[in-house]
Amino acid sequence: MNVSIRIPTQLRNLTGGAGEVTVDGGTVGEALDALEQLHPGFAGRLFDDSGQLRRFVNVFLADEDVRFLDGLATPVSPGQTVSIVPAVAGG
Repeated sequence: MNVSIRIPTQLRNLTGGAGEVTVDGGTVGEALDALEQLHPGFAGRLFDDSGQLRRFVNVFLADEDVRFLDGLATPVSPGQTVSIVPAVAGG
């Protein structure tokens, strides 16, 4: 099923400048895996060596942080949007 993934500006160099990529996946994790297949190297920016999302990477399904849902196993429906939002330091 088609899922859109919004790519933050800081990572668009990995997608050839695309701000949004459409992939197939039934869960958030499957969608992110499909993104890695289309744009190799992307997963290294999102996941640590144990395969967990890096602490400074937030992933949202619609307006919900997937960490408060079922994590990477959170199901997605056709047409939904997954947003990758890196935490930003500021003050």
